[in-house]
Amino acid sequence: MQNQTLIQFFHWYYNEAQNLWTKVASEATHLKEIGITAVWLPPAYKSNNAAYDVGYATYDLFDLGEFDQKGGVNTKYGAKDEYIKAIEALHENGVNALADIVFNHKAGGDEVEKVKVRTVNPDNRNEFTSDVFEIEAWTKFTFPGRQGKYSEFIWDHNCFSGVDWAEDLKKSAIYSIQNNVGEGFEEVPSTELGNYDYLMFNDIDYRNRAVVEELKYWGEWVVETTKVDGFRLDAVKHINPGFITEWIDHLNQKFNREFFIVAEDWNVVDIEGQLEYIELTGGRTQIFDSLLHHNFFTASKDERFDMQTIFNDTLVQVKPELAVTFVDNHDSQPLQALESYVDFWFRPLAYAMILLRLQGIPCLFFPDLYGGIYDDQDQEGNQVHVELVAIPAVETMSKIRSALAYGEQRDYFDHGNCVGWTREGDEEHENSGLAVLLSTGEEGYKKMEIGKRFAGKTFVDALGYREQEVVIDENGWAEFHCNAGSVSVWVLKVG
Repeated sequence: MQNQTLIQFFHWYYNEAQNLWTKVASEATHLKEIGITAVWLPPAYKSNNAAYDVGYATYDLFDLGEFDQKGGVNTKYGAKDEYIKAIEALHENGVNALADIVFNHKAGGDEVEKVKVRTVNPDNRNEFTSDVFEIEAWTKFTFPGRQGKYSEFIWDHNCFSGVDWAEDLKKSAIYSIQNNVGEGFEEVPSTELGNYDYLMFNDIDYRNRAVVEELKYWGEWVVETTKVDGFRLDAVKHINPGFITEWIDHLNQKFNREFFIVAEDWNVVDIEGQLEYIELTGGRTQIFDSLLHHNFFTASKDERFDMQTIFNDTLVQVKPELAVTFVDNHDSQPLQALESYVDFWFRPLAYAMILLRLQGIPCLFFPDLYGGIYDDQDQEGNQVHVELVAIPAVETMSKIRSALAYGEQRDYFDHGNCVGWTREGDEEHENSGLAVLLSTGEEGYKKMEIGKRFAGKTFVDALGYREQEVVIDENGWAEFHCNAGSVSVWVLKVG
């Protein structure tokens, strides 16, 4: 069985001349060739700013680039038919498609309503800071461009628990809506800021059963319309977990299958929060291992980081069967709110640790395969030019994962700077087996066991960083090397 490997096929600043859906279709064969088994696509539905929004300011889930709404027909990534063709191209190559779903909020309401609210303390959302008063808020979504096609559901203030803008007052605050289904915010997994149900825009209220049923219906519609194979769920720590489990169970039962679902439960503090989320949802989703990402970020910035601890208290260590590992994503990119971009020198090392080990399902990041250049402003308003350089070793290691990263794993995390592991290979995958050594300090070397089946065999560095050859001794051991601040992947020399 082939190892699973995902790729996030977009980044925050995607600005290539070729629209993204067309690029997905044109790259589908290449993705298969480098061992990708599933592609995480960005939000495909209409956002508040149609042609420019990355996709997380959700306006109309039923508009996949089909209706003239919010400034255009197409989304930032293209038209509906191009999206569907992109998914078809992936399927023709045996690659699955994952749709990015934002269930936390909606943005860009079509009409204002008079809404009764109370303000809350932004640092403790359980604390009201006013009596009930009335504001005008953009809480009515009628989707005039779609005119009821696919769904006639109208969203109003009873569908939301909070907003952050009073149109009549021209004032921003966190306003808790006093609607027909409950007072205050819902119970959610995150107790940060007292209760972290409210994140941004119009916060969806899952105490409203009409909302729950509408989104279950939308789940059916999007699977039938696009043939997606699974989902990435955005910002789950801000969403009622009861809704998430009901929605997943509904789709699995409706289509008599188990969809691949990975949830973004961003946590760089401790493992307990992620384990609690797994318990709340009965392990129905994979979870992005943000704790491992943060360890990578820290290690790339601190030459004294003890590499023996790189996996300590991470999801891939504690619950590897549910961990999706990654080096970076769109939220951790430079200039973003969660900026924690792993330094370039460390990126090949980090990718080796997610691609070539037994535990976890790795997720590559678009710029590390394709690069990217963009200009933006920092928080002080200064213009910033950022260039993201493609890393050839990532593609090489992805191919190696697919072909060779199998069999028993032996770990050698016994030095503060120089660590490694071996994979013994198996009978099912020809020439499989490998040894990985990396160093965050000076040039490294380590004796490691790869297995007696390789006795007398010659190994070479597939990344080309080391020119020497290594011969495995009669007991299945050899001394492997790597350059300073680098990684080498030793594979069987063939031919």
